[in-house]
Amino acid sequence: MRSRFKFSLSDMLKQHRRWEKTIAKAVKVTRKALAPSAKPSPAAPAAKARTSAKPAAGLQEVKAFGSNPGRLRMLRYVPADLPKKSPLVVVLHGCQQTAQAYDLGSGWSTLARERGFAVVYAEQKRSNNGNLCFNWFRPSNVTRDRGEVMSVRQMVAKMASAHGIDRKRVFVTGLSAGGAMAAAMLATYPDVFRGGGVIAGLPYGAARDVHRALSAMKSAPERPGQEWGDLVRAASPVTGDFPTVSIWHGTRDHTVSLSNADALVQQWLDVHGLKIDAYAQNDVDGHVHRVWKDKDGRTAVELYLIDGMGHGTPLKPRPASRAKADTPGPYMLDAGISSSMHLATAWGLKKPPLL
Repeated sequence: MRSRFKFSLSDMLKQHRRWEKTIAKAVKVTRKALAPSAKPSPAAPAAKARTSAKPAAGLQEVKAFGSNPGRLRMLRYVPADLPKKSPLVVVLHGCQQTAQAYDLGSGWSTLARERGFAVVYAEQKRSNNGNLCFNWFRPSNVTRDRGEVMSVRQMVAKMASAHGIDRKRVFVTGLSAGGAMAAAMLATYPDVFRGGGVIAGLPYGAARDVHRALSAMKSAPERPGQEWGDLVRAASPVTGDFPTVSIWHGTRDHTVSLSNADALVQQWLDVHGLKIDAYAQNDVDGHVHRVWKDKDGRTAVELYLIDGMGHGTPLKPRPASRAKADTPGPYMLDAGISSSMHLATAWGLKKPPLL
């Protein structure tokens, strides 16, 4: 697929051979693992799932939260004395990661403690996917009120009932397979989420099986914007007031092609009824930032192109003297810009004023 982001196309072509090797490895891993489960994930940091009820970083497991048709784990972080009607952020890790590992890298629980909101992590199980990838490409898991998306929806409902969460301020973000699943949550439950952040992910409806998932990772399917938008419109009974979408992608990502960021932009611009060329552009921490606003002047879709970054979540580590957040690691990359911080700010999750 020909990307609209012309300045990055040459980088992608120059790295063609490296990319082919990456795909070959991904295919090999997938075929080997097809017996227990299907998994079209990119290579990702190996990590063992924790089974304790209280993992580090303040995450606590919630055992019962509904029928859980997707058979996921639910882990939460709730700051002490969290007021009623506080916001909630749902976070979805990447392949071969755990909730704890992603929280350590992204710093969402640290931001929640500082800014006064709750966090819930959905965590994949190896019994569902041997690579710990969310099954973003299986219709049975990304159809409203079915599978994994329903499990995540039930986690939101559990947090709302247990902690008095403001249902009008619920957000979702994720990396890679978790980013694709975040896009699926926005499409299937636009009445639940006010906004989302898709990091190195794929558009909703990009694939329906393992083979097509691997193909989409290499290059997003070629579809007009309206067809991409139709996939979202068909995913739920909602007819308007769709969530805002923030799309993040490294210009040298050779695991999930940059063309997927292009397709995501087309998909959500069509949903919001906006034109591809009607954007404002600025520089944020040395990276390209494009913004499309609705008729009321509010940001509906935004795109961050992280210059020179590969596959991962962009971070900006804090000084050692401050509370830990944005900790680099495998696929958690120091890019001089904090996606977690910018997403929280865009969603209005700001530090409370000093009294």
